Amino acid sequence: MVKIGRTTDIPRREASVFLAKAQEFLAASRDAAEAGQHDASMLAAVHAAIVANDAVCAALLGRRSADPDHQRAVDLLESAADHEEGISTRAKQLRSLLAKKNFVAYEARRATAAEARDGLERASRFVAWASEVLSRTRV
Repeated sequence: MVKIGRTTDIPRREASVFLAKAQEFLAASRDAAEAGQHDASMLAAVHAAIVANDAVCAALLGRRSADPDHQRAVDLLESAADHEEGISTRAKQLRSLLAKKNFVAYEARRATAAEARDGLERASRFVAWASEVLSRTRV
């Protein structure tokens, strides 16, 4: 069994608040990309996916991760596999985006335009999926 770390209970109806935040981060990522601000675009894209994950977990489980290690949030998502098809694939996508967060936030190198574009595309797909999940669960 995977340790999912610290979580907090959350009313399922609040999932839409997290989705709205994810969409806002995604818009900020697009704006930053258009302005040539690749690091900001990448980091906003990663945060969009993290918050979209919170929305999905709230909708499916009535919980979200409260652990400072974002990998535990992915573990929580994986624990929802009985509630939604394709969770494993989405978890891999989120782990891939989280790996990019480390170099943008903590390493002494800049994101390239191609990396920022890729991060934005991946986050866009993840947020769109989260929106579909919330629509199906009617929260």
